[in-house]
Amino acid sequence: MNDRRLTIMRLLDSRKKFTARELAERFNVSVRTIQRDLDYLQQMGVPLYTEVGAHGGYRVLPNRILPPLQLTQHEAFGLFMMIEYLEKVPDFPYGSIRAHLAEHYFSSLPSDVQDMIIRMRQHITFHQYHSVQPESLTTKILSAAVEKREIEFLYSSRSGTKNVVACPIGIYYENGYWYMPAMKHERVLLYRVDRMQQLNILNRLDNSIPTLKDWLDSEDKRVSVEVVLKFTDFGARLAGSDTLFNSVQYNEWRGQVPPEEFPFIARRLLSYGPEAKVIAPRQLQELIMEMLKSSLSQYVQ
Repeated sequence: MNDRRLTIMRLLDSRKKFTARELAERFNVSVRTIQRDLDYLQQMGVPLYTEVGAHGGYRVLPNRILPPLQLTQHEAFGLFMMIEYLEKVPDFPYGSIRAHLAEHYFSSLPSDVQDMIIRMRQHITFHQYHSVQPESLTTKILSAAVEKREIEFLYSSRSGTKNVVACPIGIYYENGYWYMPAMKHERVLLYRVDRMQQLNILNRLDNSIPTLKDWLDSEDKRVSVEVVLKFTDFGARLAGSDTLFNSVQYNEWRGQVPPEEFPFIARRLLSYGPEAKVIAPRQLQELIMEMLKSSLSQYVQ
């Protein structure tokens, strides 16, 4: 496919119409040449259709099949590996297309590249813990966040199952779980998606809801307390791969933490065992000791 046809393919979309004469003038070729180009693109599977009349022209169907990517061999290898990895992430938004995409993309590659990918797959794998979600909700949540619509769902928490109405900001994936920050009663609350079920998108809009990027970049205005942690050498190595404590330096971690987050911090620190110690504040020390006593009491006769 020549460069002109590639450019025409990128120009045409469902929102714009071009006449053959407009395209001919744009590329400084004859109308007949453009018509041959358009015939070629149709034979390639680009779903062009013509609107007749004074305001007619060529455009593509709104739900069109996009053209294949023009990639180098190394880029093709990298893209296929990315698809392989994404297949391991559960409940990925619009995830039902992943297997089809991998198969369709693979079948379009030259046989020598296919053979190399088959051999590469024997030497790479992706291991990661994933939560088990009875129904995939990420696509619905993402759609509601983009449209700034409220959602209603059942949520399983420690206090039981409750009905929640909130406006999602977005979703993010961390340590095997999808999380949804959402605005509820002018506060942002964080929900684990695998604890949600029976989700419905409501009609009410709230254009004041920030994007996920804006929310993540915003300053936390809650009152915070400085937390100081001391890690052993081994603990510091573990913390290096922990998104919460990976800023540890010289076996010490310091950060401003709202007291409301202490239970979460305490549970995370308990997983380090003797490899991490709370230096300050005393409130966090006492919370960890209470959790340890509660755990030990199960084994005391």
